[in-house]
Amino acid sequence: MSPVAMPVALDSQFGPFLEALKTAPTAPDAKAAADRLAREIAKVGYEALDDAKIIATLHTFANNKKSGYERESAAMGFQSLSSVLGPSCAPHLLSSLPVLFDLYMDKGDVVRNAAAGATKAILKLFPPEATRIVFRTLEDILDKGKWRSKVGALDAMRSFVVPARDAVANQLGTTLPKVEAAMHDTKAEVSSAAVKCATALCTTLANNDLSPHIPSLVKCMSNPDSVPACIKSLSSTTFVAEVTAPALAVLVPLMIRALNDRSMEVQRRSVVVIDNLVKLVRDPNVAATYLNPLVEGVEKIAKGAAFPEVRAFAETALNTLMKAGASKDGPPPPQRDLDAEAASALSILLTLLPQNLVIVSGNRPNGPPTPKYSVLAKTLEYTSSLVADLDYSRSFSDVEKWKRCLGVYLGPWFSGGAEDGAAFAERTREHFHAVYKEKYAPAHSGNDEEGEILCDTLFSLAYGALLLLSHTHLRLIRGRRYGILGTNGSGKSTLMRQLRDGKVENFPPQSELRCVMVEHSLQGEDTALSIIDFVASDKALASVPRSKIRDQLLEVGFDDTRQSEMVGGLSGGWKMKLELARAMLYNADLLLLDEPTNHLDRASVKWLEQYLIAQKRVTCLIISHDSGFLDNVTTDIIHYETKKLAYYPGNLSTFVEEHPEAKSYYTLAATSVKFAFPPPGSLMGVRSSTRAILKMTNCTYTYPGRSTPSLHNVSCAMSLSSRVGIIGPNGAGKSTLVKLLTGETEPQEGSVYKHPALRIGYVSQHATHHIERHLEKTPIQYIQWRFQDGHDREILEKATRVLTDAEKAQMEVEFVGKNGQRRKLELIMGRQKLKKSLQYEIKWRGLDHRFNTWIPREELIEKGFNKLVHQFDDLESSREGAGTRDTSAHMVRKHLEDIGLDGDIAQYNEISGLSGGQKIKLVIAACLWNNPQICVLDEPSNFLDREALGGLAVAIRDWAGAVVIISHNEEFVGALCPEIWHVDGGRMTHKGKAAVVEDAFADGKTPKGSGNNTPARSRMQTPAASAAGTPAGSGAEDRGAGPAVSKKKKLTRNQIKAQEERRRVRKFNWLNLGGPKPEDSDSD
Repeated sequence: MSPVAMPVALDSQFGPFLEALKTAPTAPDAKAAADRLAREIAKVGYEALDDAKIIATLHTFANNKKSGYERESAAMGFQSLSSVLGPSCAPHLLSSLPVLFDLYMDKGDVVRNAAAGATKAILKLFPPEATRIVFRTLEDILDKGKWRSKVGALDAMRSFVVPARDAVANQLGTTLPKVEAAMHDTKAEVSSAAVKCATALCTTLANNDLSPHIPSLVKCMSNPDSVPACIKSLSSTTFVAEVTAPALAVLVPLMIRALNDRSMEVQRRSVVVIDNLVKLVRDPNVAATYLNPLVEGVEKIAKGAAFPEVRAFAETALNTLMKAGASKDGPPPPQRDLDAEAASALSILLTLLPQNLVIVSGNRPNGPPTPKYSVLAKTLEYTSSLVADLDYSRSFSDVEKWKRCLGVYLGPWFSGGAEDGAAFAERTREHFHAVYKEKYAPAHSGNDEEGEILCDTLFSLAYGALLLLSHTHLRLIRGRRYGILGTNGSGKSTLMRQLRDGKVENFPPQSELRCVMVEHSLQGEDTALSIIDFVASDKALASVPRSKIRDQLLEVGFDDTRQSEMVGGLSGGWKMKLELARAMLYNADLLLLDEPTNHLDRASVKWLEQYLIAQKRVTCLIISHDSGFLDNVTTDIIHYETKKLAYYPGNLSTFVEEHPEAKSYYTLAATSVKFAFPPPGSLMGVRSSTRAILKMTNCTYTYPGRSTPSLHNVSCAMSLSSRVGIIGPNGAGKSTLVKLLTGETEPQEGSVYKHPALRIGYVSQHATHHIERHLEKTPIQYIQWRFQDGHDREILEKATRVLTDAEKAQMEVEFVGKNGQRRKLELIMGRQKLKKSLQYEIKWRGLDHRFNTWIPREELIEKGFNKLVHQFDDLESSREGAGTRDTSAHMVRKHLEDIGLDGDIAQYNEISGLSGGQKIKLVIAACLWNNPQICVLDEPSNFLDREALGGLAVAIRDWAGAVVIISHNEEFVGALCPEIWHVDGGRMTHKGKAAVVEDAFADGKTPKGSGNNTPARSRMQTPAASAAGTPAGSGAEDRGAGPAVSKKKKLTRNQIKAQEERRRVRKFNWLNLGGPKPEDSDSD
C-alpha cells in the first residue's frame, strides 16, 4: 500500500493484536496471534513498525525474564513478520538478531526452539549480496554472546555457504580469524561448531588446487602441530588457478606459522610454496593487502637459515614477494571507505526517488533530499550499502542482482508495488552504469580473426615451486590443429592434464566443450577384457551401440579376430590405436594428443595424419617429438616462450623458417642438452670388443593364452662393440626379443647365454614399468632405494631369476663327496676365478660355514642349478658395478644432472609429478648407475623432445658399451646403429652391417691372429694368482699377460715356522669369530 493512502497507525489499532500475542496460553494460539499481527502490518504499512512500536514491544516481550510465554511469543512474532512480510522487511528485522540469539540461552526448550525458528526465517530473507552486512552482526554475537548464542551464530554463518558461496568467500579475511578464535573456546560445543563452520566457509574458495587441502588447513587453525604435514602436502601440489584474496585469507596465517617453525625442512617447503603461490597473485592490491606479513619471515630465513639451499629458496621467494608488490615497511593499500561509499549511494538513491517519498530541504534546495518516513530511511540505509557493493564490483550486467538488492525493498513504497520497485532498480542500475562508462570503461578492441572461437582464457600454470606459464592466453579456433612446442619440463603435458581435468581457469566445462585426452598407454584399467568389451565397458560410451564400436575399431585396424583378443596382450602401438578409437567415439570438440605417434609404425602414423586432417570440426592440441608428423598435420604452432604461449600460423617448417634457432626440432644435434653416460665396467676374460657377451640360440616364446609364438627360432649375439637397432611393425615381437635378452622373461625353447659378470641397463617401453611403485619418492630417493644395498634391487624381481616349483625341488638333489658323504646345497655365498671359468662357494644345509666348499660353475650347471648360478651372477655383477658408487644425495643429484634432469626437480619433486620426458631421463639414469656394459633402450625417443633426443644420441655415440635400440624413429636408429635386426611375424632377419662377434669362452680355441685378444694362458692362472678371490670385473684381470712368473724362492726354516704360526692364528680366529674361511696364503 502506498504511504499516501496509509491511515495513521495508532497504538489502539495494534494494541489488541499485541495483547493477544502476549497472553496466548499455547504455542498454536501464539502462532495465530503473531500471524494476525503481521497481516495487519502488511495491510496498514511498514510505518506501523515504528509508529506503533511493534519491534520495540517484541523486544520487551523477549527480555521479560519472568514469563517464558512472552519470550516464546516474541520469537513467534518475529518469525511471522518474516514469513508474512517477506524479504522487504529484512532491513527492519536485522537489528533484532542479537535479541533472538540471546534467547538461545533460555532454560526452556520451547523458547530456544522458537528463537531458532525465528532466526532461520529472518536469515533466509537476505540475498547473497547482503552477506557482508549480516556477517558483521553475527560476528558481534560471536564475540559477545554466551556459548549457545555462539554456536547458533556459527551455524548461521554456515547456512550462507550454499546460497551465497562467492559472497562468503569475499568475507573470509574478516570472518575466519573470529571463527578461528572460537575454535579455542573453552566450551567444547563452541570449538566443535567453529571447526565445522570453518570447514564449510573454506569450501567457498574458488580454487580447485586448494580444495583437497581444506580439512588439513582447518586442522592447522585448531591444532598448530599439524602445520608441517599440511605444508608438505601443499608443496607437492600443482598450482594452476589464480590465487585470490579468499585463498590468501586462508593461507597467509598458515604460512606465517610455518615460517616460524624450527624445522629446516618445513621452512624450505614454506618458502617454496610462498614463491609458487605469489606468482599466481595477479591483483597488486590483493598482494599488498595480504602478502606484507610474509615478508619479514621470508627475509629472516633468507638471511639466517642454517642450510645454504634453504637460504637460496628464501631469497627467490623474497624477490617474488617484492615483485608482486609486498613490502615489510610500506604503507598498507587504501581500504574501502564503506561508510563514504554508502553515503554517496544513498544521496543518489534519494535524488532518484519520486517526490512523494522525500522531503526537499528549504535551506539546501540543491542538496540531497531526506526520506519522508523513518522506516523508509532505515530501508534506504540498508539498500545503499548493497548498491555501493554492486557499484564497487562493477555488476552492471546482472539485472536480477539490482532487483534483489533494491527493487524488492522499495516495492512496498510504490503504488505499483513490486513492478514499480523493479523499474526503479533498473533506473538506478542504468544511472550507475552510465557514470562508470563515463569514468572507466575501456575502448572496445575488435578481433577480425576468422573462425568459431572454442575458448579464449587468461590463466597461469605452475607445478610445485616451478612456474610454467604466467598470465598467458589460451585461444583456440574450431577446426585448427595446434602443435605445442617447448623443451622437456616446460609444462606441455601438464597443460594438457589440467585441460583434461578442467583445472585451467575459465576453461569451458565438459557440458559446453567436449575435451578428450588421448594418453600414451592404458594404465590402471582392466586389461583382462577383450578389446571390444573393454571399449564397451566405458561408462561414457554406454549409449553407443556395439555395432558402432566395432566399426570404429575396424577403422583403426582392429579386425574381428583381433577385437576378440585380450587388451593386456597388445603391444604399445596397438594400445595407442585403441585409445584413439575410444577418443573418436566420444565425438570430441577438442582432442588432446600427447605423443600420439609413440609406439606407432610408419603406416599407422600415416593413417593418423590422414584421419586428423579429415576432421574439419575438431580442434586438436598435439604434443609430439616426431617432426615429420607435426609438419604434415599442424595448421598452427603454439610455442612456449618465457612463460607465455606464443601463436604462429603455419606448420613446423614455417615456424623454423621464422625461428632458425628452433632447428633442433628437425635435427639430432644436441644444441643445448648434454648427456654424459658413465663408462661401462670391465668384463673378466673379455679383452676384445668383438667377443660375444650375450647370445640367444634358437629361442621361441609364446605369450600365455596365444596359439602362435611371438618369436620363433631366433638366434643372435652381441659384443661390446655392438650398435643394434631393432625395427619392425607394431606387435611383431621387438619388445619380446629385448625382454628375452635382458632376462625379463624366459624362452620356452632355446637358450640365452649371458657372460657371468655382464650388467644390462634396461629402459622399457613404458617408463612407469620401473617406477610405478615409487611415485611418492623423489628421483634421488628412488635411486638411493634401488641401490642402497650395494646392488640393483630390481634384478631380484626378474621373472627369469625367480625359482619355480621344479627348481625348488632341484634344491633337494644331493651331492656325494669323495668319502661318500651326502650333502644338500643351501645357498651360494661367493665366487672366484677358476682358470677360464668360475667356481662358487657353497654353503651346505645343516652344516656350519667351516664346511663350505668351492665347486666349479660347470658342475653346478650340469646338476641343474643354472637358475641359482645365474641369480648369484646377476647379484654379484650388479654389486661390482653399484658397490663402488656413493649413493649420497649430492652424488646421485650430479648423476641425474649428467642425464639431463634438473637438479632441484631431482631432489624435491615427487616422481608422480614428473613429465614423461623427465621420467625417461630418471629411468635411463637409474639403469646406468651401476656402470652396465650393455644399454637396452625400448622406444627412447618417446617423451624426449628433439634437443634431449639429440643429447641422448651424442651420448650413445660416444659411449664405449654395447647399445640396443628399439624405435620407430628411423632417423634416430639410422644415425646410431649400423646393425639392424628386423623383426616381423615373430621371425628375425639381420640387415645392414653385422658386427663381428667371437665366442669368449669357446673351449680355449681362438681364431688365428687373435692372440692379442686372448686372456693370459691357463698356465699363468696359478693358485696364488687366483687365491685372492676377486670379484669378476674388478679390473685385476685386465692387466693382460705380463712377464713370465719367476720361480719361487725356497723359504728358510724360520720363515716356514712364522708362516705356520700365522695360519694357525687365522684358523683359530675363524673358528671363534666365524666369517669366510681364510685361505692359506703367505700374506698377513
